[in-house]
Amino acid sequence: MDLLFTLIPAAISLPRFDSIKPVRPHKSAPGTRALWFVFVAAVAITPVSGQVRQAQNPIIFADVPDMAMIRVGDTYYMSSTTMHMSPGLPIMKSKDLVNWKLVNYAYDTLADMDELNLNHGKNSYGWGSWASSLRFHDGLYYVTTFAQTTGKTYIFTTRDIEKGPWKVSAFSPAYHDNSLFFDDDGRVYLVYGGGKIKLVELNADVSGVKPGTAEQVVIENASLPAGENVGLPAEGSQLFKVNGKYYLFNITWPKGGMRTVVIHRADKITGPYEGRLALQDLGVAQGGLIDTPDGNWYAYLFRDFGSVGRIPYLVPVTWVDGWPVLGVEGKVPTTLNLPPGMGLIPNIVAADEFTRKKDEPALPLVWQWNHNPDPAHWSITKRKGYLRLETARLDTSFVSARNTLTQRTIGPQCSGTTSLDVARMKDGDFAGIALLQKRYGLIGVKNMGGTKSVVMISAESGRPVEKFSAALTQQTVYFKIECDFLNLNDTATFFYSLDGKSWTAVDAKLKMAYTLPHFMGYRFGLFNYATKMIGGFADFDFFHIEDQIATRTMPEK
Repeated sequence: MDLLFTLIPAAISLPRFDSIKPVRPHKSAPGTRALWFVFVAAVAITPVSGQVRQAQNPIIFADVPDMAMIRVGDTYYMSSTTMHMSPGLPIMKSKDLVNWKLVNYAYDTLADMDELNLNHGKNSYGWGSWASSLRFHDGLYYVTTFAQTTGKTYIFTTRDIEKGPWKVSAFSPAYHDNSLFFDDDGRVYLVYGGGKIKLVELNADVSGVKPGTAEQVVIENASLPAGENVGLPAEGSQLFKVNGKYYLFNITWPKGGMRTVVIHRADKITGPYEGRLALQDLGVAQGGLIDTPDGNWYAYLFRDFGSVGRIPYLVPVTWVDGWPVLGVEGKVPTTLNLPPGMGLIPNIVAADEFTRKKDEPALPLVWQWNHNPDPAHWSITKRKGYLRLETARLDTSFVSARNTLTQRTIGPQCSGTTSLDVARMKDGDFAGIALLQKRYGLIGVKNMGGTKSVVMISAESGRPVEKFSAALTQQTVYFKIECDFLNLNDTATFFYSLDGKSWTAVDAKLKMAYTLPHFMGYRFGLFNYATKMIGGFADFDFFHIEDQIATRTMPEK
């Protein structure tokens, strides 16, 4: 670490840039030299060989979509979308734009309603809270989102982004893909919309729309720089101010083409705006601008990458004639002149032994519940060193069950492993480990009529099908799922073990597919639900995650 920081140039006296009011660029920025910086920071040299090591795109090979980013001093913060998950609106922290760590969530529960609680046959898959914006203004951090599930716009504020507490203002309507903006004259706005980009002024305390204010259209057709034949109208607004000019980033998707970045520029926030096609490569799009303390500029964007989800990229930015120019000769680079990534474990995903010291939180931040949990029926204290999931109602399927505990899968390959004590499961119970998406896969223990079996379920076809079953006569069993996202293979293999050492692969793989009804990359999930009677429980001894998979032969038939 000391070696790394000796290679980073000393910070130049420069106004702070954040996504609310970006600073004036460094004197060597717009219109002069190329500025290289991408979701990683400064060049690192290995002590042994002296060989230059660089960061690589994607900077996070996991589902972190709809990012918004700010820099406060030498620290970067990023928010993202997790929709139906609870807690929600994650906050991540980095010192180098490459290595990120989960540090907080803006909310524990978005709202108490059937759709978010998975009650009465309702759900919020693919809904919940969507794209956020993140700002720092006059000592306060602001993060916004909106939810069609509730029909509201949310603005969360805090003085301590890493510890909270958060105050929330919620008001109608749900402004689509809104970008919060504090202007130099003290006025506050939301920029939002799809196709037509609109502007509305807020109260000074951001508690709602300013009385007497009417929304106005500032760009009639923001997709136009990408052509007339558009499938996805321009959305994902993020607004910045640099050297007195306003820059609006949007994503659009021409029919038969790829996701595309368009940028509009204006001298006034109300326009008129002139637009340009800014980037059209690999489908890397949607995001905004960030600068570094030494005057480099980047665009943070994401890419749809199959079943692992939407993964973040950094793209270097140069300034030419007052326009941000993205990429290297219009392309997204694979390597970046930034320090190398140190891996996503344990800062984005992590193993958990379910042991807790005094005053530690019940669950690390890497975990999120599938919808709002039922806190009365899960515990890590009823049996020391175990996660207990109790049944409290009858469910007809895995995706309708509450208290499924999840965390991201990661690319290009990964595995998740758990150990399960099934002694107190009741008739009709099903518990185990899952890959959560609409076309999910499960492996676990099913108790039917007092007889327990290891069962693998695949919903690859769109409906659950039992692909494997084997009798189980012992109390403890181990499960593993391996995910291969390399080159968009999108294949998962399921294993079980009776001793945690010798593994048997199920002769039925899951072909994973990213589906819009869930709108999220596959997640590992620990689950237990009842189909006949309530009151049983399953105890999970640990969850282990690795960023690799083993090469194994197929099981004997």
